[in-house]
Amino acid sequence: MTHGHPSGAGPASDPAGPVFPTPYGAPAGVAPQPAHPFPQRHTAEPAAVEPAPEETSAAPTKPGRDRYLDLLRSVALVRVVVYHLFGWAWLTVLFPSMGVMFALAGSLMARSLKRPAWSVIRGRVRRLLPPMWIFGAVALTLLFASGWNPGDDPDQGGGSWGLVKLFNYLVPIGAPPYPFEAGDLGWLTGGTWADDAVGPLWYLRAYLWFVLASPLLLWAFRRAPWPTLLAPLGLTAVVGTGLVTIPGEAGNAVTDFAVYGSCWVLGFAHQDGMLKQVPRYISVSCASLVMAFGLWWASGHLGDEGWDLNNIPLAQAAWSFGFVVILLQYSPSWQELPGRLAGWDKLVTLSNNRAVTIYLWHNLLIALTFPIVDLLYEIPFMQSERGVEALNSTYELWAFAFVWPLIGLVILTTGWVEDLAAKRKPRLWPNGSGSKSKRPRPRTSAGAHRG
Repeated sequence: MTHGHPSGAGPASDPAGPVFPTPYGAPAGVAPQPAHPFPQRHTAEPAAVEPAPEETSAAPTKPGRDRYLDLLRSVALVRVVVYHLFGWAWLTVLFPSMGVMFALAGSLMARSLKRPAWSVIRGRVRRLLPPMWIFGAVALTLLFASGWNPGDDPDQGGGSWGLVKLFNYLVPIGAPPYPFEAGDLGWLTGGTWADDAVGPLWYLRAYLWFVLASPLLLWAFRRAPWPTLLAPLGLTAVVGTGLVTIPGEAGNAVTDFAVYGSCWVLGFAHQDGMLKQVPRYISVSCASLVMAFGLWWASGHLGDEGWDLNNIPLAQAAWSFGFVVILLQYSPSWQELPGRLAGWDKLVTLSNNRAVTIYLWHNLLIALTFPIVDLLYEIPFMQSERGVEALNSTYELWAFAFVWPLIGLVILTTGWVEDLAAKRKPRLWPNGSGSKSKRPRPRTSAGAHRG
């Protein structure tokens, strides 16, 4: 699969991954350069991300946004960024972001399909494409500047077929193409930068196909809920284990659809209230057994990345399914973030309103942090052996610190496209500030509430 499988970019080492769903990647003479902390990977970590969230306010009122689901989406996005930067395989077990994101998107899709299906699909696609066009224009400019010619790239089929594949930068019915190794651009170095930047776009392809299939899936779910819910797990056991092999990007697309299909349908079950009809002790017990099976399967199929479930489709499908069942079974349906979580309200609102932007750009921005960190080696007091050693040991932490301001800058410069795509007034920093309506004070008698 594209999150852990090469997509024309060489051996894989999550989105956004990726990524991405819901309406809601030492100067010479000072010291050896630390190992490049950004290995080749474009796995299923987006992010957490569905395009263009519906209007998210700081304190929604019924029937507004469920802040518990918004919080899950924000956590998934942060986890995607952390995974793609540090590459910690255990994060795929700690919090399976892609499964969570697809489930949240499925829930919102089921709610929206109370309206005519074609208008819902058209709206989802409209919200997805303009942000992708902005990113695609930048990515292709960089790729062409590095000397890549898709018509001469044998990995893309060569000739006119390589050029035809560029259509996936406009409508991601397939994975957007990029070179096996891209040339250096001075500040983007190493052959893997194209893989890091464009690889996570597999998520947009998967999201688009789920959106297109949702009317049929929802129809099937409401007539045969359990077979529809469990069928993708069975399909994963066929196409995700090597029992049946589908070559090329078609195989990657089918595998992605199978791995996360049950999570998407779980979103339907959550929206329709089916999960609440199952006694909690039964659903949690069964989910735990499915998760245990996933870990057992993973233990016998560990690759070079160890416990990276993105590279083990059946384990990813089983673990994500059980994990999402438990999250949604205990869903408190908050109208406002409670207690100490309320302090994160604005960031949760911002990340949900700019989920697509964050997912699209985060890996390219991670790649751009490394030249920035390298500049620290030029600081005079860091020229000592001790200073260089300190930077070497904290290299990725510095990259993590720098990536968030870069993400904030991209939100300011391109995030407003999500508003235009959703037919809303453009906003530079939609974190919910000032969205709470002021309630008029009730008129009271002069002596009321004294003492």
